[in-house]
Amino acid sequence: MTAKPLLQSRGARLSLSGQNVLDDIDFDLFAGEVVALVGPNGAGKSTFLAALSGDVKLDSGTISINGLTLEQWKVKDLARLRSVQMQDSKVSFSFSADDVVRMGRSPWTGTEFVDHDDSVVELAKVSAETTALADRSFPTLSGGEKSRVAFARVLAQETPLIFLDEPTAAMDIRYQELVLSRARERTGAGAAVVVVLHDLSLAAAYADRIVLLNAGSIHASGTPREVLQPQILSEVYRHPVAVIDLPDSGGLVVMPLRPHLHTYQALEEELV
Repeated sequence: MTAKPLLQSRGARLSLSGQNVLDDIDFDLFAGEVVALVGPNGAGKSTFLAALSGDVKLDSGTISINGLTLEQWKVKDLARLRSVQMQDSKVSFSFSADDVVRMGRSPWTGTEFVDHDDSVVELAKVSAETTALADRSFPTLSGGEKSRVAFARVLAQETPLIFLDEPTAAMDIRYQELVLSRARERTGAGAAVVVVLHDLSLAAAYADRIVLLNAGSIHASGTPREVLQPQILSEVYRHPVAVIDLPDSGGLVVMPLRPHLHTYQALEEELV
């Protein structure tokens, strides 16, 4: 029997300021998988993630979770189904890092799960390695530290759908690997993860599927090896790209090809 999608997008369309940002996107997400959304700047990655989470309303088309459209879900029930880490981790007031992580438990207020709040929050902080930051004021944290605290909040929310918008952008290598490995671990319990990434090598390492967006449409979709092809990437990113296969580690490394720099003399001659 074929598994039913946890989430579906059908004919998703959205225009902003007269420009098509999303153009007739069909997409299925299944429990237990990580899907990476990749593509050049302005391709529609963050907008599509926001549409999937219900934070942006479509002009036409539908997005459904467990067979019900986003509009059919109550706000609080939706908060128990999906958690979101936005690209910019902003908090309006000077909450502590611990306060921010605990915000992930607010959808469970008034339920039988509230008794587990403290243990869930502590586990989330340990998983994201933010325990040492707990008493720090959130606005005083570095960009990478804020991202980790925001990720810990997502973990504390304990939802079957996890949406991450460039969660590793401000992080060093160690924490990039930590965050994506922790997200990957959640799929073992049946969760599904959609993550926007610019680092194609990271996408190759952690995603089951990659969706390559370009100008608001899906240009390619499939396994990392199916999508991360030099000719496909070079066309979409409008820059020559090399893909190196590392068989020992089972990974792909995506690199831009860099022509030799002009010497000053060659540049001077070229301008004459």
